[in-house]
Amino acid sequence: MDSATAAAPAPGRGTDEATPERPTRRSRLRAPGLDPYWVGGVLFVLYTALSLSRHLRMLTMSWDLGIFEQAIQAYSRLRAPMADLKGPGTNILGDHFSPVTALIAPLYRLFPGPVTLLVVQAALFALSAVPVTRLAARLLGRGRGLAIGVAYGLSWGVQRAVDFDFHEIAFAMPLLAFSLEAVVTRRWRAAALWAAPLVLVKEDLGVTVAAIGVLMLIRLRGGRREKGATALAAALVVFGFAATAIALGLIIPGFNSGGSYDYWNKIGGGDGPAPVIPAETAVRTLLWVLLPTTGLLALRSPVLIVALPTLGWRFASHEEHYWGTDWHYSAVLMPVVLIALTDALATARHSRRPWLRRYAHQLPAAVVAAALALSASLPVYSLTQPDTYRVPQSVKDAERLLARIPDDATVEADVAPISRLVSRCRVFWIGDTRGIDPDYVALRVADGRSPQDLVADAQRMHPGARYALLGGDGGIVVLQRTA
Repeated sequence: MDSATAAAPAPGRGTDEATPERPTRRSRLRAPGLDPYWVGGVLFVLYTALSLSRHLRMLTMSWDLGIFEQAIQAYSRLRAPMADLKGPGTNILGDHFSPVTALIAPLYRLFPGPVTLLVVQAALFALSAVPVTRLAARLLGRGRGLAIGVAYGLSWGVQRAVDFDFHEIAFAMPLLAFSLEAVVTRRWRAAALWAAPLVLVKEDLGVTVAAIGVLMLIRLRGGRREKGATALAAALVVFGFAATAIALGLIIPGFNSGGSYDYWNKIGGGDGPAPVIPAETAVRTLLWVLLPTTGLLALRSPVLIVALPTLGWRFASHEEHYWGTDWHYSAVLMPVVLIALTDALATARHSRRPWLRRYAHQLPAAVVAAALALSASLPVYSLTQPDTYRVPQSVKDAERLLARIPDDATVEADVAPISRLVSRCRVFWIGDTRGIDPDYVALRVADGRSPQDLVADAQRMHPGARYALLGGDGGIVVLQRTA
């Protein structure tokens, strides 16, 4: 009989009971070592196909892909990470502290272009599924482990992040997953070593590192004591808070032209009253994070503490797009909640409450079913549609037009042309050239505006220059400076 269906052991018969610290011999035999890697490999194919199909059809959603590419391109040339899309000569370390992206630079030097960033992100997301699946298989058995791994890989938070171009949080996903796997299995040094590099991913993740240290202290208090582990956990707490304080107070202001951290105003609210997250929005987001992914059972695990810093800064902000479930902001919560679910299942299935044992027995199948059902309205579903793999003629026409812009030219652009230009031109964001008259202006035509309207706009933005229409095709207009 599968141990997940077994009743709580009688007193004196607990030697084969699985716990997060000590899986049973039977559960170890039911957890083949290659399953997590097969799951990761399939997810890598899905994520790569999704990202590249969007890129090939010029469906880039924001300027972020271009910003990261500019920074990584500079790293690849052993230069400071300047991102002109944030303003000419802007050092990206003065915006967010994410030096970990420099790891992509060697690959970018060999394969310059946005595709490199998208493939690396797909690989990092897929890698994060390995520890999630492996831990679940170890504690719950092969079938339930695979169910948890698939539910994680198809979770709405991960799918939204893959769909939203490239972000530095891709590096956080495997680091979090490997660290939390180590915490649950009481490998304290490994947990700390995987957690510590999170401070190089983004400035706020130092608080998450501290939360992992707190989680370690809680697990140590609830189990057997191990020499040096408490000191290591306490050191991780101090290190995490200190890293965030140094990044926010010294490093970012030091690289920022204004000598400050620009995102404080997203919490402070500026001059007027700041919007506060409505209670119903907060509840809805929390339910999305916990209900389809864990059936709320993750609330039984202290692992969930690690999600609090991310939820805290998002809900404290007055920026409404941080509050909901769109974009990439919930991705780092997914490894936390799925590992919390695994941890909770490992103990709940041996509960003295029959209803809880039955619920724990059914839940892995339920969460993978929920992930598959929700995928019908999420980005991965597009991979089932033939049009996903066809590049429209309009895109081909637009690419031919953009190819007429010579290498090393200066270009002012909006979202659509950026991904085709950053690897070979110096690209600025539309309206933010700060006195530089670009050689070209490349824009997507929208709102019924004519090319002549765009020429007039360029003249107003750059009164000392003259622009003429180079061409318009595929929904893109390119203007060339003539004087």
